[in-house]
Amino acid sequence: MQTLLKLLGDGEFHSGEDLGLALGVSRTAVWKKLQQIQNELGIEFHKVRGRGYRLASPLSLLDARALNIEHARLGWKCKVHEIIDSTNAEALRLIQTQVTLPALVVAEQQTAGRGRRGRQWVSPFAQNLYYSIALRLDGGMRRLDGLSLLVGLAVVDTVQDLGVTSAGLKWPNDILVGPKKLAGVLLELTGDPADVCHVVIGIGLNINMRESDGVGQAWTSMSLELGRVLDRNEVICALSHKLSSYLAGHQRDGFTAYRQGWESKHVWQGLMVTLSTGAESIEGHVLGVGVDGALRLMVDGREEHFSGGEVSLRLAGD
Repeated sequence: MQTLLKLLGDGEFHSGEDLGLALGVSRTAVWKKLQQIQNELGIEFHKVRGRGYRLASPLSLLDARALNIEHARLGWKCKVHEIIDSTNAEALRLIQTQVTLPALVVAEQQTAGRGRRGRQWVSPFAQNLYYSIALRLDGGMRRLDGLSLLVGLAVVDTVQDLGVTSAGLKWPNDILVGPKKLAGVLLELTGDPADVCHVVIGIGLNINMRESDGVGQAWTSMSLELGRVLDRNEVICALSHKLSSYLAGHQRDGFTAYRQGWESKHVWQGLMVTLSTGAESIEGHVLGVGVDGALRLMVDGREEHFSGGEVSLRLAGD
């Protein structure tokens, strides 16, 4: 299926005969393969008599060879999968095999992608970014201070560099364009929280998705914002280079060096918000974030700090 999708990936018409010759199969076999692709992967195509077959929209497939070469320059291992349960789950499994770290896992599709607070992360085939990097942390959980916020900043800076200049941050780790979600970050920790531990940084970024019935909130994609299909390999490499640089800075200086930059891109900076922690709701004025990544709120005339985790944040009165 991958070879056939690559042939059709340009979004142009290709005759059944030409496709069959390229694949070494009959035109009937080509038709059956296309039916399988549509049924199993949800990728639509058009058939026009005399012209052949064309995907409903161009497709950007992952190039494992190019990604491996580019990430080797960063000193990262890169594992590219076609279909996987979850890139975060696979990165956690890789840690158990004692693979050389950092190790990056990317996939065309996830069947059990997950976001914060146990939510499902919708992961259509070959449309978005499903990206998890496994890292070793010496010194325990204190090295995590502000890390999820730093990752969000790296994502925002990357998509802004690629043209989505209106992207911004929502504490603790959502990336928005206006009220619509563009990306999210999920960190998972394993090992000894007081000594040597490992963290998996999961990033889901909507790149070329143009429609979806499974997303339970307002969303957008880079393609919708820019009006064109993007090369997902280019996005991955740009993000990895940005993230590698920011992680090195965080290891050296902590989140302090990035705190002001993060606040400058926080879309709810200075606004009244409602923070929910289980059954409790707290309303306050957003002052910014602390050096540990905690949200700083002015609540009833006093400053209070709130860490991430099982909390949700919304605009007051929303």
